[in-house]
Amino acid sequence: MRTGELAAHAGVNVQTVRFYERRGILPKPARTPSGYRVYSAEAVRLIRFIKRAQELGFTLDEVEELLQLRNNRRSGCGAVKTAGQAKMAAVEAKIASLNAMKRALAVLLASCERNDRDRECPILEALEGPDDRTSRSAP
Repeated sequence: MRTGELAAHAGVNVQTVRFYERRGILPKPARTPSGYRVYSAEAVRLIRFIKRAQELGFTLDEVEELLQLRNNRRSGCGAVKTAGQAKMAAVEAKIASLNAMKRALAVLLASCERNDRDRECPILEALEGPDDRTSRSAP
């Protein structure tokens, strides 16, 4: 199949196919005598693998490592499990960070509800930080 057909079957755009090829994630395909790229059905499976891994939060560098493990059947499931556990830990850390941001924003938004028009916006004050506020009040 040609590039456009591959992209359609894999659910990506043509630029994605070309990017993966340039990056070396997708092997260079055979070419017809007229220069058209010809991909196999394996290329569709490979791109779908990449996209699923990205949906789970794996970066392209990490996807390349997973592909190496996929291609080297001797590596076994343990190495893949280790990569999955590392990604899970990163996701949990990100969730904790997002929850901390959510709590901080909730406090700031609650302070806006109590805000009167005689003082500055508490959200803007918090974003300016303590150094900016002290330097503004200095003579």
